[in-house]
This record gives sequence, C-alpha cells and structure tokens, in this order.
Amino acid sequence: MIHPADHRPKSGRGAILGLAMACLPGAALAQPAEPRDSFFWIGEINKASAVINSEEGLLDPALAPGIAAALVKVLEDGDEPGAKRPQSVITFEPLLIEAGGQNVTLLHAGRSSQDMLSTARAALLRERLLDLADQLNMTTRTMVELAARHAGTIVPNYTNGVAAQPNSYGHYLLGHAAGLDRDAERLREAYVRLDRSAMGTTVLNGTSWPLNRERMADYLGFAAVVDNAYDAAQIAPVDQAVELSSIVTSIALHSGSFIEDVMGQYGQTRPWILLEEGGDNTYVSSAMPQKRNPGILNSTRSDASEALTLAMGPALQAHNLPPGMSDAKSPGRNGEMMEAATEVLAGLNDILGALNINPDRAMEELNGDWTASQELADLLMREHAMPFRVGHHFSSEIVTHARQEGLGPLDFPYAEAQRIYAEAVEGTEYPQNLPITEDAFRATLDPAAIIRARATAGGPQPAEMERMIGAARDRLTAQDAWIAERRTHIEDSLARLDRDFARFLE
Repeated sequence: MIHPADHRPKSGRGAILGLAMACLPGAALAQPAEPRDSFFWIGEINKASAVINSEEGLLDPALAPGIAAALVKVLEDGDEPGAKRPQSVITFEPLLIEAGGQNVTLLHAGRSSQDMLSTARAALLRERLLDLADQLNMTTRTMVELAARHAGTIVPNYTNGVAAQPNSYGHYLLGHAAGLDRDAERLREAYVRLDRSAMGTTVLNGTSWPLNRERMADYLGFAAVVDNAYDAAQIAPVDQAVELSSIVTSIALHSGSFIEDVMGQYGQTRPWILLEEGGDNTYVSSAMPQKRNPGILNSTRSDASEALTLAMGPALQAHNLPPGMSDAKSPGRNGEMMEAATEVLAGLNDILGALNINPDRAMEELNGDWTASQELADLLMREHAMPFRVGHHFSSEIVTHARQEGLGPLDFPYAEAQRIYAEAVEGTEYPQNLPITEDAFRATLDPAAIIRARATAGGPQPAEMERMIGAARDRLTAQDAWIAERRTHIEDSLARLDRDFARFLE
C-alpha cells in the first residue's frame, strides 16, 4: 500500500497554517515524516490552482475564499481516522462539490484528470526515489566503511564458483560498492526526468486557458515542466515507471550477487566468513542441532527476488499498448516496487553489519590451494621476458603435480619446481634452468606480498585502497547533500504554497 489509512500526511487547515508559519526566510524543512498519497497531491494541485488562477484572472478572486474553505473541509475530513481518501480526481471532486457547491469546479479551468494524475504520480515516485536513494547511500556507506576496516584482510576471490586469486576483502567490497554507486548515479539521472510537472497540458494538446505552468510546477516542488503536452500524460508516465523498474532490477541483482557469494561459504565445513549468530541473523535448524541457518541471507535474497519480479511489471504492462493507457502507471504497484528495493537494501545493510570475517582462516584457505599460481607466470614474463603462455604452462603443471601429491604452496619442494620447469621448456629457446631463486619462488606465492606488489590503478595495494576509499566517501557525502537539497526544495515549495493559500482562510 502506498498510503495506509492510519499513516497519513495532514493536509487540512491546521497543516496549512502550520506549514505557512514554517515557511520563513532560511527555514530548513526536513523530509516529511509520513508517506504521501494521491489524495494529498490532488489537494496540493487544487490549492495551487486556487492561488494561481485567482491571482492571474482565471478565477474570480471573490469566489476563492469559498472554494478554499470547501477544499480545506475535504482535506480535513480525509485526515480523520478511518476516513476515505479518494485517490482519483473523479472521486475527489464530488466531495469538493458537496462541500462547496458547483462553483468549486471553476478550479477546473484548463485541467484534466490526466495531467493532474500524471503530476501526482510523478510526485509520489519522486519521493519514493529519494527514500530509495537515502537507503542506497546508507547501505553503500556501510559497505565502504567495512572495506576500510578490511583493506588489509587477504581472502580468496572466486570466479566460476572456484577459488581464483587472493585479494583484499576491502578491495572486493569496494568493487560491490562501485556497482551500488552506479545505481545511485542512475537514480540521480532518473530524478531529473521525473522532476517535471505535467500540469496544464490537460489530455493531449493543452488548453485555450492561458495557464501558468511554470508557477504550478514551482508550487509543487518540481524543477521544470514536461515540455510537450502530448508527452506529458501519454508517454512520460510510462517511461518513468519503466526507467525506475530498470534501476530496481539493477539494485536487486547487485544485492543478490553479494548475498550468493556469502551463501557459498555456508556450504563449507570451515568457512572464513559467517554471520554473527543470533537475533535475526541466523536460526538453529529444527531437526539438526549443528546447523545455524543464515536466515537474514535467505530472507533478503527472497526480498531481492520479489523486487525483481515487481520490476518486470511496468515493461510487460506497457508492452503492445497504444499511448496513454494506464496499465503501467499504477502508483500503488510502482510504489510497491520502489519500496521493495528499499527493503532489499535495508536487509543488505543488516547483512554487512553482521559479517564475521576470519582472516586467519582465509589465509589458511589461500595457502591450502594455488590461487597465487598466476603470479609465477607474471614474474617470468615481467622479470625474465618469457611469454606468458610458457610461464602459465609451467605454473599449471606445478598445480597438477601438487594436487596429485597433496602438496600446498608452503611445502612444495623447490627441486620439483626446477624439474617441472625444465620439462616444460625442454627443446625451446628459453632458459633451460628455472631463472627464479628459491626465495623468490616462495615470495611469489605469498598472497599478502602479491596484494602489496600490485601496480594497477584501481588495484588492492594500500595506496590505491586509500585513494578509492576516500573517493567513495566523497561521493557518498555529495549524494547525501543531493538528497537533502531535493527534499528541502519540495518541502519549501509546499510550505510557500500553504502560506499563499492560507490568505484565503484568514
């Protein structure tokens, strides 16, 4: 539900006068404490119509106080516990007529339910987008700070589900955070296209009434108007839902990918990463006393699947329809989709806070396998000018022999490395004796040394980790400011509207 009956934004006389008092120079308004619904935004549109049209000659100023009083009654009645709050223009207007007579329909100069509801839907999605952006920033910040704490923690990384190379766990987390950062960028870009008012375009091609579209947009907290009147109610509302669904899809995929990587550890008898036990994190199997099931991983993964399912809706609903059909425009369904993504990120945030990384066990796993073997091939090419594929073949033969004999990197005999190398290059133009000393051979297979020696920009070496963590923190700070600025703009605009509308109530 977009707007539960017991959780309502107040929009009657008390709320109007209160916001009018708050709209003072320099006043900073926080985000609304409660979610808004279409009833709220239809009321705001009616307030703005009353103010603008009476001041610009489209409504007799003498009639404005009566119309305003009727509107306030409808809004106050809707604020009562258990009261109906009509979510469409055609069900809202009869209440307005009942409260103020037919004269109230003079507000409807140059308006249609299509441009009104298109504007209300954009306003609803705009707030859901900011809520999602806020949670995305919170979760990403948790991930970045965890990365900072584990910048020097060396763990295995996996490709195709198999241990592949050593890496800094902090570097791994920053990789996931980069994906979430792109989601934040997509949200900011989508907001620009969403933050446009359709008001004044009516159904298809505008109206003969000289409406002040820009002033209406400003009162409702929009940055601009939808330029083309046909686009405003026919094309743009579907585009908005489909674009946001693509971002929800990306967030669900990013979250699910991280969760699945952690889940893989629960298939091991001695994992190097687990959840802290207890609370909502884990639960004991009802049958098997030894099992600690990762409850929060399962529930958040399920939430991600649900968000992904909801995100498929707008494109499927809009497919093969003529312009303007309402199938994909539902504020209830699209709001539920946005809220589902927000819940996924909240769950991911809890998961990050519950992770328990065991660096010693991670290093034991690294030293128990050959995830550092590529470095042998790199060393032969970097320092001895041997083609990578020759060094790769040598390294691969070492791994094959080691696994057959049950040997690990720490106890592999240097003499065996020399023998395997000689066989690998026999009859070639390359040096016939292994050109790596025993000390160099051992150091090359040290996972921590590999990480320290990385020279690639964007790698896990300490200097690059410090740079990337600092840059990630800066982006998060900028994103926090961006969210706050947009929320403040909306609240300031609505407060200014209430201040101007309140003059009719004096």
